[in-house]
Amino acid sequence: MTDHTMKKYPTSIPHSIWPADDIKRVEREAADAFGLTLYELMLRVGEAAFQVTRSAYPEARHWLVLCGHGNNGGDGYVLARLAKAAGMNVTLLAQESDKPLPDEAAQARESWLNAGGVTHAPDIVWPAGIDVIIDALSGTGLTQAPRQSLAALIEHANAHPAPVVAVDIPSGLLAQTGATPGAVINAAHTVTFIALKPGLLTGKARDVTGHLHFDALGLDSWLARQERQIQRVDASQLRCWLTPRRPTSHKGDHGRLVIIGGDYGTAGAIRLAGEAALRTGAGLVRVLTRGENIAPLLTARPELMVHELTSQSLEESLAWADVVVIGPGLGQQEWGKKALQKVENFRKPMLWDADALNLLAINPDKRHNRVITPHPGEAARLLGCSVAEIESDRLLSARRLVKRYGGVVVLKGAGTVVDAESAVPAIIDAGNAGMASGGMGDVLSGIIGALLGQKLTPYDAACAGCVAHGAAADVLAARFGTRGMLASDLFSTLQRIVNPDVIDVNHDESSNSAT
Repeated sequence: MTDHTMKKYPTSIPHSIWPADDIKRVEREAADAFGLTLYELMLRVGEAAFQVTRSAYPEARHWLVLCGHGNNGGDGYVLARLAKAAGMNVTLLAQESDKPLPDEAAQARESWLNAGGVTHAPDIVWPAGIDVIIDALSGTGLTQAPRQSLAALIEHANAHPAPVVAVDIPSGLLAQTGATPGAVINAAHTVTFIALKPGLLTGKARDVTGHLHFDALGLDSWLARQERQIQRVDASQLRCWLTPRRPTSHKGDHGRLVIIGGDYGTAGAIRLAGEAALRTGAGLVRVLTRGENIAPLLTARPELMVHELTSQSLEESLAWADVVVIGPGLGQQEWGKKALQKVENFRKPMLWDADALNLLAINPDKRHNRVITPHPGEAARLLGCSVAEIESDRLLSARRLVKRYGGVVVLKGAGTVVDAESAVPAIIDAGNAGMASGGMGDVLSGIIGALLGQKLTPYDAACAGCVAHGAAADVLAARFGTRGMLASDLFSTLQRIVNPDVIDVNHDESSNSAT
């Protein structure tokens, strides 16, 4: 297959996400707007999924198509007919049911049979020599663990050496939450249509979706006019938030930031947050910490202003600061508690993380000038529930945190969710498994604190900060891989990421030509 076929299905995917409950309505309304029937949309889905599969696996001659008993199965019938017409050897397994197929799927099945296609029961012995498997089993309608018959097919497909292409969503992945309550297809490619669903971008999504493709099925202009319900945020948007600086600007213009923490044995946390703030462009960063941390911190990063945390230094610093970050290495002893009690009435933007969140869980309050950045364990403590409950619906968990604590909530994890009272929830589409190491959260706190000081709104600072954090790690992962990535490694790539106006000149190391 030539390159131009892949370019028809670019890797760029939209920045708007639709709640799973809305998808059926959106399909109908969009089809009506263009005078299309739902069957015509199904034909477009099958064609798009066929093209992506053929482009990804041009050598595949024997295709196994798994069709469920709904419209996702109908998409599979369309794809099977197109593959057969293109000369592929197609084996189609169809799930049986007492209920009749939906009209569009029945029409697609009829066309497959009329084209000489054969449907096999799902329990036949799979033929030898299968090159690619198409998952058209359950689609976006699934809201619980797959039933045993479906789970058995999913597990069989996962155990087979051939790669799987999922049509719309990997079967077993819940479209709204990204939860996987039972068996789930482990896809190499997922081709989704009309609208992105939240479950493709958060929860367990990254483990099972593989490479995500999107096709609007020609409905782009109608979709563009609709109000965004949830937004996907990625590195391409950083230039909207991080514009070039005025040549005459000075350090006072870029934020006076105070970072409080680093109790005994945790100087590393406050050092990571401090340097992250500097690398993200904070004008001045003052650190308040234990006295014995002062010399090591100044030796490691002389651009930081480091003071012992005392009642007087805290009062002076709060009067001086534009932004406060509290929590990295703060501890939960009297020393940290006293500092937090003074900071909680700070009127300007502030960020609470780590032990500040553990203390907040004990004495909850609501603040509108605060960003909180819990990981799932901290979120569970803040809401008095289990980590499993947080992870089973991350969008809902973030919304509950906003209602209880106010301000902006950053629920960290794969597919970080940012939410605020008067904003559209955002899912952050950046970052990788290398970030599952100590100190990454401290770096994020420093980044968001620095952006608050550069006059971004708390919501924008949270979105831009999470993307910059993830994108800096993605550059490192592309160079060195994910295993062994350190939080401090991000400083080497972060500065470039927060200057999106800079144009890289000849960074292709494989090229010998001079520029």
